[in-house]
Amino acid sequence: MTTEQPCCAPGARHPRTPVPLGLGSPRLPRADAATPRASVVDTLVEVPGGSFVMGHDGADGHASDGEGPAHVVELRPFRIMRTAVTTAQFAEFVDATGYRTEAEAFGWSFVFAGLLPDDFPPTRGVAATPWWRQVEGADWRHPEGPHSSVGDRADHPVVHVSWSDASAFATWAGLRLPSEAEWERAARGDVVGAHYPWGHEREPGGEHRMNVWQGEFPRHNTLDDGYLGTAPAGAFPANGLGLHNMTGNVWEWCHDWFAVDTYRSSPRVDPVGPVAGLQRVMRGGSYLCHESYCFRYRVDARSSSSPDSSAGNIGFRCVS
Repeated sequence: MTTEQPCCAPGARHPRTPVPLGLGSPRLPRADAATPRASVVDTLVEVPGGSFVMGHDGADGHASDGEGPAHVVELRPFRIMRTAVTTAQFAEFVDATGYRTEAEAFGWSFVFAGLLPDDFPPTRGVAATPWWRQVEGADWRHPEGPHSSVGDRADHPVVHVSWSDASAFATWAGLRLPSEAEWERAARGDVVGAHYPWGHEREPGGEHRMNVWQGEFPRHNTLDDGYLGTAPAGAFPANGLGLHNMTGNVWEWCHDWFAVDTYRSSPRVDPVGPVAGLQRVMRGGSYLCHESYCFRYRVDARSSSSPDSSAGNIGFRCVS
């Protein structure tokens, strides 16, 4: 079962066949916590084990996304990257392995029209969200197409990566993608019962603490938070655990398959979503989220896309 796609994510690249059901309960892939790759060791932050309340029952959320019921979850301790995987980190992986992303294999990816130059040639759009453009040659090295590069964005989160690409990086790094529960626990930090990693107010004291759309979407961005596209992965203050940009900036892939009714049947201890599905969970929202249509830049919001999908606002971080 899938949910409506938020307007700040373009949706699936194409329909996919359901993955066959396996036997038993879903499992997280094994990751050797003792030997993560040296270049990522210093990026890992400890998250204590224990219980927390996951999900959201309020009317201000998106019930169609399966945000509720709010429920108690218990997790073992784990470690998570301080920021989303950066372009520089992903480049190290590609240089070491020769890996080719799915966007490169398909030859195109989704780019937000507002980031394209005025004289950019006409391209196919997404019917329900025409601000998303199918751009030939858009990939992690060329975020807005062949005319662009990541030369000055080494410290920005890598984008145009599918769930499969993110999983490949995680395996190479000796890590794995977080479960949805682990992601939410880390995003909440030491704050209880709030929408944001720092508390209840989106902009406490008028201070912008994340990169989301400011102004009228999609026509005008006031840039009050300083960014039109991605911000550096370490921009804005960290939460209580020392993690940056758990909301806004880029959507982050989680390990779990997505289902609207996940929270109604998931186990209390170390839950890992359904055993199969059509789409994988994404969390955190992105620089294109706006309260008027996509109030998903919250620690308790969820979305999804097919595992081969990529766009200029989708990235990831890993855990151990």
